[in-house]
Amino acid sequence: MKFLNALLFAFLLPAMAQSVSAQSSLAEPSLEFIFEAKVTLDTVQELGITTYGKRRIIPITGGSFEGPNLKGTVVPGGADWQTVRTDGTADLEARYTLKTDDGALIYIQNRGIRHAKPEVLKRMARGEKVDPSEYYMRTSATFEVAEGKYDWLTKTVIISTGARMKDHVVLKFYKVK
Repeated sequence: MKFLNALLFAFLLPAMAQSVSAQSSLAEPSLEFIFEAKVTLDTVQELGITTYGKRRIIPITGGSFEGPNLKGTVVPGGADWQTVRTDGTADLEARYTLKTDDGALIYIQNRGIRHAKPEVLKRMARGEKVDPSEYYMRTSATFEVAEGKYDWLTKTVIISTGARMKDHVVLKFYKVK
């Protein structure tokens, strides 16, 4: 038994110490603002209750975006395919295209969730203005773009916070550093 304990200490202790020191050198994430988008929306298409929950499709009609290093318009034609769970939480999956002011096309797929207390969700469903602090709306975005000026978007973890208005959504996108 003493031999086993000695063997464990001889091999495990250095490995554990090395693991602890590696963890202390891990980068602490921080956020860097990259752009804000105003995405305009058409009327909600309610499919009803499906196998996965209440399905809604919300067509994207356009919009704009701007940040320190990129700006342009939201190309009409995308949509947000939502599944609303029985507790009211919405699983969001928006796919659309951005066009920068210098002509680059950027495909974005933005997945996330939105949830709130039932009374807040009812106000939102009626189209009332609801302060974003009353609900949680967060997404994770992936981008596709041709090699060049904006390809850094494809090599970066990007998250957003969102606010739902009657006919549009405002999203603030951040690079996780």
